[in-house]
Amino acid sequence: MALSVLEMVLPIVLLLGLGTLCRQRRLLTPDGLAGVKSVVSGICLPVVLFNAFFTAHYSLSVLLVFCAVYLGFGAALLLGFALRPLAAPHGRFLPFLLTSAEGGMLGYALYGVLMGEQSGFAVVDLGQTVFAYTAFLGTLTMVDGQAPSAGRLLRNIVTNKCCIGMALGILLGALGMGQWVLSGPAAGIVTGVISAVTAPTSALVLLIVGYELELDRTLLRPVAVTVVCRLMLMGALLCAVRLVIFRLIPYDRTLEIALMILYALPAPFIIPLFADVGGEGKYISTSLSVHTLCTVLLFAAIAAYSLA
Repeated sequence: MALSVLEMVLPIVLLLGLGTLCRQRRLLTPDGLAGVKSVVSGICLPVVLFNAFFTAHYSLSVLLVFCAVYLGFGAALLLGFALRPLAAPHGRFLPFLLTSAEGGMLGYALYGVLMGEQSGFAVVDLGQTVFAYTAFLGTLTMVDGQAPSAGRLLRNIVTNKCCIGMALGILLGALGMGQWVLSGPAAGIVTGVISAVTAPTSALVLLIVGYELELDRTLLRPVAVTVVCRLMLMGALLCAVRLVIFRLIPYDRTLEIALMILYALPAPFIIPLFADVGGEGKYISTSLSVHTLCTVLLFAAIAAYSLA
């Protein structure tokens, strides 16, 4: 079992290390990284999301998982505001580091490494993605001093390529087009084209994450508090959501593993993109970096569990 876990974890650690090496040795410039990010966010991830939701099976259980994940992250966001004094004087963005998850840039990559496909993660990521682009961003703009605007939130959704890919995948998948295509004569062509686009996604994502891993020792206390709070909160959410879901639907091991990966992920990397973080930028990036390292350790434990 140890060797099997190592086979899954070692490539992730290696790619993260290569990303860090690219920054330290300047093998990849910030402009070059921006180009890689554009390819990942503008092409690879939208196709990954489209394929995951296009080939997913839709049922009442999917709706149940969506509601459980969405409401759970909503409760975590509210609790985060109550816990802000713990991370003083950096508590302004604490609520957003304690809720939602980086499914697009990390969750699909880890799930794909573990399970060999990514559609299973789409079931749990649906609630997370909708939460991130509604309640999460809406509250983030309020903390940033902007008036909440339904128009602004809608614009963020309809102009985001990942959301477009997800929406198209859900629409066509819910209509049964995915299963129809995959059972038809063109299945090989469709899967081949999609695989060609999505194949490098996991490696590129992990390379980017490794490049941006930065640890600032001066922020050790507030970052430690933030990461410990998130780990405890996500652990509680995992237990609660798992209990609710599997009381109402039959136990599904792949769904359980998808939930475990979801709640092991760091907070969304989009916080600095949609808010003026100012002097809190280092605190946010260091918190995300430390939790990403924790995610790798948790992934090793999840991989061991999946093989048990």
